[in-house]
Amino acid sequence: MKIVALETYIVSVPYTHYEVSSRVYRGGVTDVIVKLTADNGLIGWGESCSGPDVASIEQAVVAAKPFVIGRDPWQSEAIARDYFLTGMWDFRAMTGHFAFAGIDMALWDLCGKECGQPLYRLFGGAMREEVNYFYYLSRGGVEQLEQECAEGVRRGYTCFYLKVGVDSKAETEMLATIRRIIGPDCKIRIDANMAWSVPEAVKLLNGWHDAYDIDFCEAPVRAEPVESMQEVRARVPMAICVNEGLSRPVDVLHQIRSRTGDVLCFSSYWVGTLQRFRMLSQLADLEGLRVVKHTHGELGIAAAAGQHVMLNIPNAGDGVQQTAAFMEDDILTCRIPIADGPIWGRIEGAGLGVEVDEQKLEHFQDAYRRDGQFLPYRDVTSQT
Repeated sequence: MKIVALETYIVSVPYTHYEVSSRVYRGGVTDVIVKLTADNGLIGWGESCSGPDVASIEQAVVAAKPFVIGRDPWQSEAIARDYFLTGMWDFRAMTGHFAFAGIDMALWDLCGKECGQPLYRLFGGAMREEVNYFYYLSRGGVEQLEQECAEGVRRGYTCFYLKVGVDSKAETEMLATIRRIIGPDCKIRIDANMAWSVPEAVKLLNGWHDAYDIDFCEAPVRAEPVESMQEVRARVPMAICVNEGLSRPVDVLHQIRSRTGDVLCFSSYWVGTLQRFRMLSQLADLEGLRVVKHTHGELGIAAAAGQHVMLNIPNAGDGVQQTAAFMEDDILTCRIPIADGPIWGRIEGAGLGVEVDEQKLEHFQDAYRRDGQFLPYRDVTSQT
């Protein structure tokens, strides 16, 4: 099997509400869809994360053609090596990782389809029957939050996730509301996106943990220098989750060795390939750390790729991250399970186990052409 074509499609799919945090203000997902065609007629699909500028990611995908066309998909690691070293994308690591991760998904999709097996079996099999995903709460007033929490409980979610780091007084009220509605047994997780100083983080987290029993806090302070995360971890009773600071494989290794957290939250977008994501997750397991798949905001292709890894690795935590539950639609022929609830079981279809609806692909490509990218920040120029 040889690859004969690489095509890209930029799509914009809206959320049902804005995603708001100390770093992000976004109304939907814009990503680059990668289509690889093989000489045997098989098609592999992937999804490249857009980051702040989708056009640059698409160009980084297109730049991979010399390293992909004519190659055997079963040589995905060699293709990745050539892209990053010969193509010199290791000098622009995060752009390269965001772009190549989509190519890598498509390569694995082709391999799985050729042998008729889902990816997790190619990775060594499933370690569990199902994966538990979180309920991503929007920032809002008490009444809105009460409704969201009640709906999450009704749908069976056990892990509730809130962005913090914007207004601690308002967030204290939000946490009180969440705990009151979800009860004592469900988990509350918070993500500050590095918004606080060390003293702020220690004061807030100790008070919130005592009052609301927080399961873990993601990225309370800047990831570098690592001593800041180490100090927070030593001075608060809850678990600490590392997210920012995992932008290259060597960074993941550095964070593991530095003991900056109890949980790692990353994905193949951070490190470039599904194999690297698996390898580093297994290394974290040897160090006694859990892994929760991160979401940058993603469609069903990337969600499925992450699900295969979560099924396979030994240390997958609960409350895996997802945005499917508040996407208005997707580009797939069938809804993925986490669009409607917290549990996703084993995927039995070959390759990624999902199929692209090409009419929807064209529809959301037209939406991008008409309206542009869902930027990860509030565009003040459009309001003047």
